[in-house]
Amino acid sequence: MKGFPILLVEDNPDDVFFVQRAFHTAHIEHPLFTVANGQHAIDYMSGKGIYADRNAYPLPRLVLADLKMPGVSGLELIQWMRQDHYGKLIPIVVLSSSALSADVNATYAVGANAYMVKPANPVALERLLRTIAEFWATGEPPRLDWSKNPPSARLDLPSG
Repeated sequence: MKGFPILLVEDNPDDVFFVQRAFHTAHIEHPLFTVANGQHAIDYMSGKGIYADRNAYPLPRLVLADLKMPGVSGLELIQWMRQDHYGKLIPIVVLSSSALSADVNATYAVGANAYMVKPANPVALERLLRTIAEFWATGEPPRLDWSKNPPSARLDLPSG
């Protein structure tokens, strides 16, 4: 596998298609894995159910997440990740169609590393995704042995 695994958490099949196409046309060589909602992302990172095979579903080094999804939302996913022993070390970039201040501020407040508004233009999306991939490829990732203590499957969200 060339590059590092990236997990896309997106409930809109059209947006998944556009991101996959942008990865291809922008020659982003990181493998992109996709799940349709926050609960599936938690299952993926926890190695639960169909995601137990780490050869087929490697832990991501970067998560690209939509904000507003049915079930477990992007905010709830970020909260879960920031409470998890390993999940808290994985960078999270939110890709949302919302530019509302309340959404942006809430996302940073729960621990996202970045908030980006999804561009409607395919070339702008390619440029954005290439920039994100290159930025996270230049840094040093956490050096952890995931097999000794994998992410948990719990969803302990603060009430209220």
